[in-house]
Amino acid sequence: MAVSVDTVYQRVLAILNKEQRGYVTPQEFNLFANQAQLDIFEQYFYDINQFGRIPGNDTEFSDMLNILNEKINIFETTSNMVWNTTSLHWETPADLYRIGSIVYENTITTKSLYPVPNTAVTTKIPVEAERINYNEYIYIAQSGMTKPTNSRPVFVASTLGYKVYGASEVTINDVKCNYIKKPIEADWGYQMVYGEALYDSTTSTDFELHASEETELVIKILEFAGLSINDIQMYQVAAGMESQTNQQEKS
Repeated sequence: MAVSVDTVYQRVLAILNKEQRGYVTPQEFNLFANQAQLDIFEQYFYDINQFGRIPGNDTEFSDMLNILNEKINIFETTSNMVWNTTSLHWETPADLYRIGSIVYENTITTKSLYPVPNTAVTTKIPVEAERINYNEYIYIAQSGMTKPTNSRPVFVASTLGYKVYGASEVTINDVKCNYIKKPIEADWGYQMVYGEALYDSTTSTDFELHASEETELVIKILEFAGLSINDIQMYQVAAGMESQTNQQEKS
């Protein structure tokens, strides 16, 4: 379940109005909103690294690693990769944040026994390629014992995209990648009516973050708003709210 962009905007405006701290325009809000969403999203990976080093707990709904993985799983996706005939690489997905694995369909031909003996039967088996750096590939490719094969392929990332080694007979539709995609940009769409911006759901895009991040989004946007209008007190109030929330989550 996504977070309503309109709900967050109205809460931000309500707090600013209550504190008599000014006004955030829709354009400013959209800028702050997407920076806030990206900050929260990227923090997941740092938090996983932190909580992965401490013991978890047996409580089903309060183990932090489980909670973080639930939030990240929203962005996990699988996509067919596109072969670039110029660079001779598999292209990086446009919305890629972090690559997970690359899988290709390994073609295997066997001889059937039934109903027609010795008839060639072709099947495809998904094989995950191991990620290595290019120097490692140069090293292992020199030996027949370690050289990548159809059943043991590897892939190398570069600025051009990805190269899969050891996978022969690969066609355009044979290579897929599992990855974490970037959040889509949130947008509070509106129409001007008598000089006032009125919410338009048909042109709006909600936050992709987990529903539990609504409060954190409001707090972070208030921080950016405080900096934008040069209101240090407003920034400090929002930063204090965020600090309290972080302490509750990590205590």
